[in-house]
Amino acid sequence: MSTRTFRITVRGVFDQLSGEQRAELLARAAEHDVLQAAFTAQGHLSYDIAARSAFTFRFQDSGEAEEDIAEATERAEAAAGTWLAERGYQYKNLKSQAQDLSQAPLGKRQRRAAAQGTP
Repeated sequence: MSTRTFRITVRGVFDQLSGEQRAELLARAAEHDVLQAAFTAQGHLSYDIAARSAFTFRFQDSGEAEEDIAEATERAEAAAGTWLAERGYQYKNLKSQAQDLSQAPLGKRQRRAAAQGTP
């Protein structure tokens, strides 16, 4: 059986941030810029607290069966919640979206390469 790669996006909104928490997030905003966003095993957080209080975590996980995506999503949500709780950030409206990359449609170049039999 082959390994499947999952990309999980966990979104939410910071809730009732104190002035100190907001200042801390603003000070670390460069490391959490959306232009630096990547799907990683540890999860990558991005936000623009100056514009709005929404945040996004991006996780990459894997499994062997299509059903493993549900467990990967649960792990991602738990990891995001833990990260926020450890720092004392309250949040609301936590929602997840997961994609099994083995089921993702091929792009034009990938279709052409598959038709030619090249990797």
